[in-house]
Amino acid sequence: MADERLPLRSPLGRAIGLGSAKEGVAHWWAQRVSALALIPLTLWLVIAVIGLVGADRQALVLWLHQPIAAMLMILLLAATFYHAALGLQVVIEDYVHREGMKLALVIVMRLLCLVFAVRGILAVLQLALGA
Repeated sequence: MADERLPLRSPLGRAIGLGSAKEGVAHWWAQRVSALALIPLTLWLVIAVIGLVGADRQALVLWLHQPIAAMLMILLLAATFYHAALGLQVVIEDYVHREGMKLALVIVMRLLCLVFAVRGILAVLQLALGA
């Protein structure tokens, strides 16, 4: 009969040191809340774009001069890139196994999401304010 060794540590003992079970809860909720925020914002954008079909650049600029349109567009950009950063972080954490590479990729990804969000928001403000 083969010498089958039973583990001497309990499941709890093996899990200790692998991180808190509560660590991901805030991340999970943030992802769900940002997804819920994106639903009406995306529907608003689709309806607005349908209304602008065939319009020229000047019509788009006039549309963005409306404070509500500019504000909703900025909220859409912020929510989109925040939600993307949360989702990409999960993908990186799940599929990159080297800790140094994982940390580097998360930092680069977050910086890129921040740069893209800020650039988009600045573009909306530039069009909305006519600068």
